[in-house]
Amino acid sequence: MAALLHLGGVESSYGASQVLYGMSLEIQEGEMITLLGRNGMGKTTTVRTIMGLLPAHAGAIEYRGRAIQALPSFRIAKLGVGLVPEGRQIFPNLTVDENLTATAGNRGGSANPWVLGRIFDLFPALAERQGHMGNQLSGGEQQMLAIARALMTNPGLLILDEATEGLAPMVRADIWKVLEMLKSEGQSILVIDKNVEILSRIADRHYIIEKGSVVWTGASADLRDSEDIQHRYLGV
Repeated sequence: MAALLHLGGVESSYGASQVLYGMSLEIQEGEMITLLGRNGMGKTTTVRTIMGLLPAHAGAIEYRGRAIQALPSFRIAKLGVGLVPEGRQIFPNLTVDENLTATAGNRGGSANPWVLGRIFDLFPALAERQGHMGNQLSGGEQQMLAIARALMTNPGLLILDEATEGLAPMVRADIWKVLEMLKSEGQSILVIDKNVEILSRIADRHYIIEKGSVVWTGASADLRDSEDIQHRYLGV
């Protein structure tokens, strides 16, 4: 079966500084996978390259069998790749409702699409803040809004870059519950985060990258059993 997302031998650079060296990974429909590694090893660069925010100068990127490495980012989003970016990047001068509806759509024809009612059931805190501007929300509420905004595009693949970084423990726990629920409903997810313990419990497979290429991949049970790998590449 063809992968939902396929990266094969991808190379990418910031100017003359190359960051990705033969980056390869696959996500199957309904899978939750992680991209792990220390800071500066190319995780966010991989996401930016998938989304067309940074050009790939070698290799292949395919979404549902279609080459996307030459497409602009808005086209990739319209094809069904939803991004929760590092730093959230919500619209500060729009209300919660406006943030959610600005880019909403059901281009994939989901039978049970994400609409405001479903979002507010998922994130009751946002329901209470509907009329507030983005810059009036707490960090945790902003992250919930960033996830909700991506879901409102009804993505085939949801990508989260630093899913819980800098959040209070209770908010982190809420977000993990949301991601676990989304996975149980068949949502395909690629997540970057540092919480290996949680990720090894809820994700299916893991890719560890070092200096822009994959150095280890395996299932959650394999990651939990590989303390030497965790110590060597993740500092756990």
